[in-house]
Amino acid sequence: MKITVIQFSPVFGDSEKNIARLKPLLEKAKDAGLIVLPELANSGYNFKDKNEAFRLSEDPENSVFAEFLTSFCIQNNSTVVTGFNERADPKIYNSALLIDRTGIIGKYRKIHLFMNEKECFEPGNLMPRPFDVDGVKIGMLVCFDWMFPEIYRTLSLQGTDVICQPSNLVLPGKAQKAIPVHAMINRVFVVLANRTGTERNLIFTGNSLIAGPNGEIIAQASSKGEEVLMVDVEISVSKNKMITQNNHAFDDRRPEFYF
Repeated sequence: MKITVIQFSPVFGDSEKNIARLKPLLEKAKDAGLIVLPELANSGYNFKDKNEAFRLSEDPENSVFAEFLTSFCIQNNSTVVTGFNERADPKIYNSALLIDRTGIIGKYRKIHLFMNEKECFEPGNLMPRPFDVDGVKIGMLVCFDWMFPEIYRTLSLQGTDVICQPSNLVLPGKAQKAIPVHAMINRVFVVLANRTGTERNLIFTGNSLIAGPNGEIIAQASSKGEEVLMVDVEISVSKNKMITQNNHAFDDRRPEFYF
């Protein structure tokens, strides 16, 4: 599978401008089978309160942004994971959408809310699970989920091959260190799509990356600016959970000793 990360700086509060900003970047990525965009790519991130976050949210089933991505997938036979400010009246969620040529085929709502997100969004209420895309099992997480190893294991035990993680990271280097470890101990690919730029008092850290099942960083972006990372990966590597000839990443677990 050809996997692509698009690192860019969304325009706060303007979905149409974000579509315009994404068009040339998606054109560079049109040959990819899987494309991952940052967190809240439709709306921007740093809301002053819940009312502002709600005003800038969208129903994914009636969203110009989601329709734009669906049209791109139809034209290029691609699959896109995007962060999305999701309105589900009367609530809003910090979500990730999985979109292909048929429309929205998967959704995840961020479980672990970070700082002021707790004042704007409802905690996620959907169990993390993989979605089948042409035989590849795709899972989704969002940003601060990087701090919680249990959620990577939950997805991996369900047979996930690739975990896509739209993000708006502001703690320099933290998640970028953790992600390859999560990939290694679960023997999966993890695709971290971070944003760049500033919003109000926040500075976003970039350094998007794609990590492999051996803990290797296959590709990584710079800390600033727009970038399109594209790599070919052999998905079958993620299905091999052997660490040595006598050790299996999951079969050797002893859950009865874990809290």
